[in-house]
Amino acid sequence: MRVVVVARSFVRNAALRAELQSAYPDASLAPAGDLLDGPALIAALRGHDAAIVGLERIDEAVLAQVPELRIISKYGVGLDGIDLDAIARRGIRLGWIGGVNRRSVAELTLAFAIALLHRVPEGAFAMRDGNWNKLPGRELTGRTVGIVGCGFVGQDLVTLLKPFGCRILVRDIRDYPEFYAAHGIEPVSFDALLATADIVTLHVPLDPSTRGMIGASELARMRPGGLLINAARGGLVDEDALAGALERGHLAGAACDVFQAEPEVNRRLAALPTFLGTPHIGGSSEEAQLAMGRAAIAGLQSARVPGTGWPC
Repeated sequence: MRVVVVARSFVRNAALRAELQSAYPDASLAPAGDLLDGPALIAALRGHDAAIVGLERIDEAVLAQVPELRIISKYGVGLDGIDLDAIARRGIRLGWIGGVNRRSVAELTLAFAIALLHRVPEGAFAMRDGNWNKLPGRELTGRTVGIVGCGFVGQDLVTLLKPFGCRILVRDIRDYPEFYAAHGIEPVSFDALLATADIVTLHVPLDPSTRGMIGASELARMRPGGLLINAARGGLVDEDALAGALERGHLAGAACDVFQAEPEVNRRLAALPTFLGTPHIGGSSEEAQLAMGRAAIAGLQSARVPGTGWPC
């Protein structure tokens, strides 16, 4: 099998390179520079049967130029950059394992919640300006947390919140009655979650049903002084509307690990002392990188053509 890796984080990881080349001695590695797209991505994929991809966009325009490509394996869990219909039409097999970075993302979400409640971003901004402001914060203990999306990451976050005695509300298109019962979780409507939760955290994939799910109207329905966390996908949130909610003081804080136009960052948001932003590091722990890379290597063999009910 002629394998190429274009996922940058995979290429930069010496342990993953060694494991790949042990299994596929002739595997090729693309340069670990800028995210490949267009002609550069096509050139890297050309002449290979299989590819390990990360954030690269794989669509009909790319696939039409590399008909020899028969297997795509995903480094990471997000599939919004891959045109599943296009690869299914072409009979291309896709390797994907969900949830392999769940603990890393859940831990970052927990860190965001604690930092926002204790007003860490505001205090850090003030200190950089030479001011010593001891701002009164709030504790996570006993807060109401609204989790939008109770899949791999959402469920792991529930377990991390256990010691804090939080009331946990959940909204998901799927039902997990046994998990809810075991952890005392309350499934509620989206509107009820927004209106009730002290902290709203998003853990859903980006697709037509979720794109822009948090806009000005949804932010207005959140509790005054509430917090919003997005460690899922940038396209879920209207960033200008979020900046406005923070500027008006309707929300006390927000944190995002993902943005609408990565690696570009909304400068209006980034300039606000009540905003905490990170450069898409949720799945970048050493442990998560190894788990995602090993899943991608395994996916070269377990890949299958997407069909009804896939992925599940």
